[in-house]
Amino acid sequence: MPINITMPALSPTMTEGTLAKWLKAEGDAVESGDVIAEIETDKATMEVEAVDEGTIGKIIVAAGTENVPVNEIIAVLLEEGETANDIGDVSSGTAPKNEKSEASAPKAEKSEKVAAPSPAPAAPSAQDGSRIFASPLARRIANDKGLDLKTIKGSGPRGRIVKADVEKAKAGAAPSKASAPQNAAVFDDPDVKTNVFGMAYKEIPNNNIRKVVAKRLSESKQTVPHFYLTVECVLDNLLSARKELNDKANGSFKLSVNDFIIKAAAMALKAYPDANVSWNDDAIHQYLKSDISVAVSTPTGLITPIVRNAEDKGLSAISSEMKDLAGRAREGKLKPEEFQGGSFSISNLGMFGVKEFAAIVNPPQGCILAIGAGEQRPVVVNGQIEIKTVMNCTLSVDHRCVDGAVGAEYLQIFKQYIENPVSMLV
Repeated sequence: MPINITMPALSPTMTEGTLAKWLKAEGDAVESGDVIAEIETDKATMEVEAVDEGTIGKIIVAAGTENVPVNEIIAVLLEEGETANDIGDVSSGTAPKNEKSEASAPKAEKSEKVAAPSPAPAAPSAQDGSRIFASPLARRIANDKGLDLKTIKGSGPRGRIVKADVEKAKAGAAPSKASAPQNAAVFDDPDVKTNVFGMAYKEIPNNNIRKVVAKRLSESKQTVPHFYLTVECVLDNLLSARKELNDKANGSFKLSVNDFIIKAAAMALKAYPDANVSWNDDAIHQYLKSDISVAVSTPTGLITPIVRNAEDKGLSAISSEMKDLAGRAREGKLKPEEFQGGSFSISNLGMFGVKEFAAIVNPPQGCILAIGAGEQRPVVVNGQIEIKTVMNCTLSVDHRCVDGAVGAEYLQIFKQYIENPVSMLV
């Protein structure tokens, strides 16, 4: 009996996702554990593995389709001896329906779901007054290219017009030159557009990660009462200890300044747990372990993989784990539990030469530590001016759960660990 493959829930909060890419085509044989598709969630792009073995009999949802609800059938798997003729009404599979989407869907769409799958129909014509089904991206591209969606045949589910259909279509009548701004430049690249001021630009669609980050940080800045505390940390002892440890490692590991910062932040939280908290309306949650979220820039946006129980780990273990997490974060291969949660965040822009900045609190966490670049500065020591390597560290704090004195006490302990790194090893 054919097996329905459904859109999986790849995180506890996922309700829909984008089917980014099919890695198997119709007619391809798959075995349990084979990666068959890539799904873009609100956090990352993740791989989907086949649970059963068989042959891909029919792909229901085309690659690039956005807003596919969890549990919606995306493909049909044929077992041994079965053919495409054995595929019946895919909408009658065991996958539970999304009640919310069904309740709000037009009756015309429901009737289409009841019908047995058939070759993609031609796009509805203007004469019959039918609704034209097209993805938001396809509509935007068609509008920019001056295309009439009524003339385009969709290749998506139920004849839905997707990005590829619009890109293949020939543009209609181009806007007259008279309507364009007088100072508008002319570009051969069809992706270049010009606004009403004659400024040329290209559109970069917002992926799910950027949308979620934008929403969360906007809410944080608007609703969290931030305040900021900055300390200067002298790095000379840390740099010496780092060099000595790396020299003795003989290539088995290579510690970074950031590894020391993660360890120091975690040790300071252990010594002063009043800062290891998050805000909740009913109560402040004080955490018993230091789970450090570290901001990592990826091609698709910002993500914060977590070094859990960092206070209990050695520097080499933190270094190895952080390299692995950062690498998989940039590839979109992190598991949900590897970036969801965390009790305290670190954002380090020192490697870019940024002297000092203030990060936005990552709710519900109470604090985020922004790390600037280490640079040589004149420092007064016992009445004498000496040249030291100094790093600015700014703590952004949610005043609802962390008071000014608490933040200041925490930074003093953190500073002690940074300036005396040997004390982290005791």
